[in-house]
Amino acid sequence: MTDWELILTMVGEKATKDITCDVDSQGFDECNDSAHKGGSIAGRTRKDIEKI
Repeated sequence: MTDWELILTMVGEKATKDITCDVDSQGFDECNDSAHKGGSIAGRTRKDIEKI
């Protein structure tokens, strides 16, 4: 795993954790929604970095 892959994985995980806590996700569907939002944040970050 490259440095950027590791960093972006951490960004996605941290964003997912924060979203899950902020909205108090309960159950699979709500947690799944939080995970998709966290992953989207990491994905957008990756695309922004690749533009450079």
